[in-house]
Amino acid sequence: MKIEGKRRLWQEYQKEIATDKFFYVRSCVRQNFFPGAEQIFLRIMRESLGKTVYENPGHTTCTGIGYHCDVVPFNTTMTVVARQFALMTEAGYENLAVSCITSFGLYTEILETWHHFPEVEEKTREYLRKATGREFSIPKNLAHASDIVYKLRHEIAEKAPFRLVNQVTGRPLKVVEHIGCHYSKMFPHKGVGGAEYPYVLAGLVEALGGEIVDYPERRHCCGFGFRQYVVRANRGYSLSCSKKKFDSMEPYQPDLIITNCPGCPYFMDRWQYVVSEMQGKTYGENGHGIPVLTYEELAGLVLGYDPWEIGLQTHQVSSEPLLVKMGIPFDPDKKYLGKNGELLGRPAKPNYLKIDMEGLTMPSPALVVP
Repeated sequence: MKIEGKRRLWQEYQKEIATDKFFYVRSCVRQNFFPGAEQIFLRIMRESLGKTVYENPGHTTCTGIGYHCDVVPFNTTMTVVARQFALMTEAGYENLAVSCITSFGLYTEILETWHHFPEVEEKTREYLRKATGREFSIPKNLAHASDIVYKLRHEIAEKAPFRLVNQVTGRPLKVVEHIGCHYSKMFPHKGVGGAEYPYVLAGLVEALGGEIVDYPERRHCCGFGFRQYVVRANRGYSLSCSKKKFDSMEPYQPDLIITNCPGCPYFMDRWQYVVSEMQGKTYGENGHGIPVLTYEELAGLVLGYDPWEIGLQTHQVSSEPLLVKMGIPFDPDKKYLGKNGELLGRPAKPNYLKIDMEGLTMPSPALVVP
């Protein structure tokens, strides 16, 4: 395709993303899987970038998992989401920042439904009014948190003391970016780059100095898919999806995987341990796994936040190989300590997968590329 054609096509996959004054809605799943990720997003926005992000402790789940598992009716889901909009309206905000990919997809689905069927929106307003007495305005701007980090990526890169570069070789780190299915596969025009050319994570990686890995199963699902995992009998399918991706990316020797979905990092992290226990197979260097991070965790690392404050000790695959490559200072002995210095406990050592600093050494300062 001619370059002019590519540019014209790319313009169709852009979206407006606000840069300040957000009403933030958390993810019920993420707070359990990686509780530090949302907190580091808020610290980056408020402390590093000086943005205003408001939270209301009264906001609830969006019911997304229940909706997609067919246990919560759509009318109920729309009324719950309408209440979130009412909390935003009452707080005086117009820009909604969504932590969870499933919530983002669900909010988008509801707004699209109301756009095409105004009578459904009016019925939902009636349900909310009868249940809570509340009214709401439609968000002026709806963005997933990864959209916002992408939008602010150059600002983050300018402030970052660390880059996605191997401190010994001076070469860019090779990064696999994995986009959650509910980000743009359902509504391509709502994601940066659409469903076929999503750029929301690739743009962040490139701004931070890394190199994107293009591999055959790049757009394959991680395998979470609610009915694949919630239904116990289907979990083998979930595992096989992730393994298919690991096998496909392995020849390219990635240093890191980043994702923008609550479920994807959880499964691509945990399933590496499961595959190692089942088959004795590991995918990282020298018996380690490939570290799996969220976009906020990665942004927090390059900005110099402590890896254990970010919560990287909650990952099954150890992040130490990545920290050593990037030259990020950290204390291995504090990995499993709580805020008050008490030992939280150490995970059992896997049979095959190396963890923590096993087999790793800090490079001599003489070997570090200035």
